[in-house]
Amino acid sequence: MNFETIILILATLASGLIAGLFYAWTISVTPGLKRIGDEHYLRAFQAMNRAILNPVFFIFFFGLVILLPLLCYLNFSSPLSGRFWIITAATIIYMAGIMAVTIFGNVPMNNTLEVLHIESMNSRDMSLFRDNFENTWNRLNMIRTISSAISFLLLILAFLQHNVDN
Repeated sequence: MNFETIILILATLASGLIAGLFYAWTISVTPGLKRIGDEHYLRAFQAMNRAILNPVFFIFFFGLVILLPLLCYLNFSSPLSGRFWIITAATIIYMAGIMAVTIFGNVPMNNTLEVLHIESMNSRDMSLFRDNFENTWNRLNMIRTISSAISFLLLILAFLQHNVDN
């Protein structure tokens, strides 16, 4: 097994784990949170935002920022292969639909929630904050869910193409 194949396997695994994380969040966590009151929602979301900031998450989430461009580089040749374009598409979708959405959308919202003093809010303020936060955050997360699933699928296709070419 060569270096390129190992990187493709690692990137596909990491991509699948990230896609699974977003998928699980979309189909179970957000529907579950929707069922609880505003104060509990805000406190639970703060706790989950803190919990996800851990080394295991960072390794896979940010590891793809390295692995995907590396795969593009390793597959760059003349003439450009179908595998190169598949990996490039997976990379662009990951960078735009996951990284950019997270960095410029979800993270600023999470940071705003993190400094929220829930104990000093009245029920009307909690409800207003939650309505604005929840709807926007969930839309952004749906973009990440779809993007991660597509990126993962493309890497599977690249692997299948890789096996055909080798």
